[in-house]
Amino acid sequence: MSRPDVLFVKPGSQKGVYGKTSDFGLTAFEPPLWASLLAGFLRVQGYAVEVCDAEVEGLSHAATADRIRAVDPLLVVIAVSGSNPSASTMNMTGSGQILKHLREAGSGTGSAQGPVTLLQGLHPSYLPERTLREEAVDHVCQGEGFLTLPPLLDALRAGKRGHLKIPGLWTVQGGVVLSNPRPAPWSDLDALPMPAWDLLPMKSYRAHNWHCFDDITKRQPYGIIYTSLGCPFDCSFCCINSLFGKRGIRYRSPARVVEEIDFLVSQYGIRNIKIIDEMFVLKESHVLELCDRIIERGYDLNMWAYARTNTVKPHLLARMKQAGIHWVAYGFEAGNKRVLQAVNKAADLEATSRAIEMTYREGLYIVANFIFGLPGDDWESMQDSLNMALEINAEWGNFYCTMAYPGSRIFDEAVANGTSLPATWQGYSQYSIEALPLPTEQLTSGEILSFRDYAFDAYYKNPRYLAKMDRLFGVETVRHIQEMTRFTLNRAHTQLFA
Repeated sequence: MSRPDVLFVKPGSQKGVYGKTSDFGLTAFEPPLWASLLAGFLRVQGYAVEVCDAEVEGLSHAATADRIRAVDPLLVVIAVSGSNPSASTMNMTGSGQILKHLREAGSGTGSAQGPVTLLQGLHPSYLPERTLREEAVDHVCQGEGFLTLPPLLDALRAGKRGHLKIPGLWTVQGGVVLSNPRPAPWSDLDALPMPAWDLLPMKSYRAHNWHCFDDITKRQPYGIIYTSLGCPFDCSFCCINSLFGKRGIRYRSPARVVEEIDFLVSQYGIRNIKIIDEMFVLKESHVLELCDRIIERGYDLNMWAYARTNTVKPHLLARMKQAGIHWVAYGFEAGNKRVLQAVNKAADLEATSRAIEMTYREGLYIVANFIFGLPGDDWESMQDSLNMALEINAEWGNFYCTMAYPGSRIFDEAVANGTSLPATWQGYSQYSIEALPLPTEQLTSGEILSFRDYAFDAYYKNPRYLAKMDRLFGVETVRHIQEMTRFTLNRAHTQLFA
C-alpha cells in the first residue's frame, strides 16, 4: 500500500472536554466537518487522503499517535475546529498530547522521516505564533486551508521541508517564527466537493440527547450539513470568524445542500441532522428554497438549526417544520437588556417574546441558550437570565459561562487588562474540571461557575418543565432527564454563593 499524502485527525477529547456528561452519554459524537471537507477537497485534486476520528473510535492520545505512525502519511493535519465557537480551543489539549507522543516516538514506521505535522482550525488560526511556540508541531495553517494545503503537499512530495512561501502557512525555525499572508476565504462554496463522509464510520455518530427526545433510544446514525459559513454579526464574546479572518457569510446553493442530504439519507439511513450554520435563518430566500427542495423529497427528517429572534417569521418557521427542522436554537444569552447591550447583542426583549410565541405556534421545539457572567453581569442580572429561562420553559436549555475564547473581543480585552484566564486550554471547556469562566467586575469566576451549575439543576428539576416533557415526549424521556440530573460535574473552581 502506497504512503498516503495526508491523514486528517480529529483528536479524541470527549472525557476531558465534557467531563461526566460523556460518561452518561448526553453529548453528541459529531462528524468532523473541517477534516472531512478538506479531505474531500484534496481527494478530487488527486491527493491520497485518509481520515482518523480518534474521538468516535475511542482512541487515546498515545493510540492516536500509534495510528498516525502506522499510516505514515507525508503530512498529518490535526483539525481542531469544531462547528461552533466553543469547539476549538479546548481541543488543543488533546491535539498537543498527540503531537507530543509523535515527537517523542521519532520517525514513522514506513519512511526515513516521520510525517510533517500541521494544526488547522479556529484556535491555531487566531494564535499561530503562540501555537508554534507551545506545541510540538511543524506548521500552523492560518485560515481554512483550501489555498494552503495543496501547495504544501506539492512541496513535500518534492522533498522540500522547512519554511515555504505558501499563503497561510506558518512555521518555526531555530526559534524564529516565520509566516506568510493569510489567504482570502474560499469564495465559491458550490465549487467545493462534498465532504469525504465515506472515509468516516458514519454509522457510529450520535445525536445530542435532546435532539431525539421523541425517541431517546434512536440517536444513531447522525449527520451534519452546512449551508453557509461565517457570520455577519459582531458579538464581543464570539470567535467564530477567526478562522475566516473577517466577518461575513457565504452560502451554498440549496441544490448542492440537498444533494448532500440525499447522500446521507441514501447511503447511511440518516434521519437526525444538525445544520451547523452559525446563523441559518437569515436569508429568507435561501431558507425557503432549501426547505421546498427537502419537502419535495418526502424525507422523514429530524433536524435542528440556529436562528436569531429578529429574523424568524411565521411562514419561515412553518416551512422549516414541514421540511423536518423540528428544533430551533436561539441565542437569548441574557435576560437583562443592559447586559445584552454591553456585548453588542440585540436587546429587544419584546421581539424575543414574539419569536418564542411564533415558534411554539408553528409547532417547533426551542433550544434556549443562555450565558452567565457576560460583561456587566451581577447577581441580579444573572437571576434575570435564569428567570427568563424558567419562564420560556424551552424543551432544552443550554447554560454556559462566559469564556474568553481566543479570537473573541473579550479575549483580547482580558489579555490587555491582565485578567486571569484559564491556565490550560482545557479550562476553556464549559464542562471540564478545570473550567474557569471570565470574571466580571462584580463576580468572581467561581461564583459565576457555581451559579451556572445551580441554574442547570433549577431548570431541569423544575416540576413545570418535567410536566411539559411528559406531555410532549412521554415518561421515558422524563426518566432520562431525571437520571441526567442525578450527578454533578466535578469542578475545581466553584465558589459557594448565598
